[in-house]
Amino acid sequence: MTEPTNDSGNVRVRFAPSPTGYLHVGGARTALFNWLFARQQNGTMILRVEDTDAERNKPELVEGILSGLNWLGLNWDEGPFYQSQRTQLYVDAAKKCLANGSAFLCYCPAEKYVGGDHAEDGTEGGQVRRVVRCSCRDGIPSTRGTRPAIRFKVPIGGKTTFYDVVFGDTEFSNDDIEDFMLLRSGQDNEEFGQPMYHLSVVVDDIDMRITHVIRGADHLSNTPKQVLLYRALEAKPPIFAHLPLILGPDRKRLSKRHGATSVSMYRDEGFLPEAFQNFLALLGWAPGGDVEFLRTSDLIQKFKLEGVSRTNGVFDKAKLEWFNTQYLQHLPIEDLLPQVEQELKRSGLWKEEWASGSGREWFSRTVDLLRPRVRLLPDFSTWARAFFSDDFSIDPAAEAKFWKDPKIPDLLAKLAEKLAALPEWNHDAGDHALRALCEAEGVKAGLLINATRVAIVGQAVAPPLFDTMVVLGRDRVVKRLRAAAPAIVAKS
Repeated sequence: MTEPTNDSGNVRVRFAPSPTGYLHVGGARTALFNWLFARQQNGTMILRVEDTDAERNKPELVEGILSGLNWLGLNWDEGPFYQSQRTQLYVDAAKKCLANGSAFLCYCPAEKYVGGDHAEDGTEGGQVRRVVRCSCRDGIPSTRGTRPAIRFKVPIGGKTTFYDVVFGDTEFSNDDIEDFMLLRSGQDNEEFGQPMYHLSVVVDDIDMRITHVIRGADHLSNTPKQVLLYRALEAKPPIFAHLPLILGPDRKRLSKRHGATSVSMYRDEGFLPEAFQNFLALLGWAPGGDVEFLRTSDLIQKFKLEGVSRTNGVFDKAKLEWFNTQYLQHLPIEDLLPQVEQELKRSGLWKEEWASGSGREWFSRTVDLLRPRVRLLPDFSTWARAFFSDDFSIDPAAEAKFWKDPKIPDLLAKLAEKLAALPEWNHDAGDHALRALCEAEGVKAGLLINATRVAIVGQAVAPPLFDTMVVLGRDRVVKRLRAAAPAIVAKS
């Protein structure tokens, strides 16, 4: 078999989530690969909400799915389209299959088809599956007086074959494919009931002129049924590419037992969307070479379906955290500032004066100073809170370790006065003033450096002290040192 080609001249892909849960990691990776391929090919990405299953769908989850896609920066070009609003298309297609003999009215209860029949395979205790074929497919209803469903008449014997970009030539024996349902039987005044997954997917892909179906490998077994439907509807199947599964560290299917699986939870934890995107892209796809830090523009340029592996990817949160720190440290500062701004707004620390002019310059310098020491965005509003607010607390462990010397209150008070009297406020001036004081008082500089850091930012670990002092500004540093000295005395 040879690989099919796209004759339309325009790549059209779709991401088609079902609103039965939030956007999870596997779905996000599928959306990302579709989006990257569409952008790399100057094609079109369609968003389609597959919401025909009224019993399982939760309409309120649609907004969460859309929000997750927007957070990842995966904008779509058409849609969202809702299958629940397109029912007549599916009914018409099922009736077309009835008319051309590729489907039949089935009066059997659906339970008859669940799991199929079994037959002994000749080994002790062994059984093989044997697909149910009922007399309804030959026009002989096995149960009368009930409303029929419409089922596809799978050919008996032979194979259904197709090419998959990832898995290559693929074939399924028709004798292993049941006569799958297209439309459920009707209720009340309905002629027919709910359209089923295979029918609605194929009809929509035909109607939306989808050229490439990029989805998880768990859908590989669905593909022969859909290929049969394409042929029955006289339409050319798209090019298929089934993506490897995402596993947990224990090599089992990723689930809640491995931690968060919803994209929104990683957003709320404070991961950068582009870092998460970079991490996801490398779960089952390799760009070639040793470079892992790939910004969105790099991913678009390099992405090819041929680079998708057949090997399942492993979701390693430690690796995701590594990616996040890489992005925090290496993004151009102008790309990082909006993310930090949103975090400070969320935590109530943002000041509008930081949005422009000299305030923006200060904000940029501060974020640049802090980012080598942060892991997640909330670190800016928690660990680094003292840089953006005077309302911060002193870490008890840092206080116990670096304020225990009885000379500390007097040293902090004297340092405050020396800093207040400096003719210039810069790194070297602050450094010289502190060391001169330590020499005059006969103490090691490290004693006062550590005590000062705790006094002005509340933490034992922070950026270099004199750089921190410059960013905070003379007034805030002096004020905090003056407040710390009597506070220590009061606690002693």
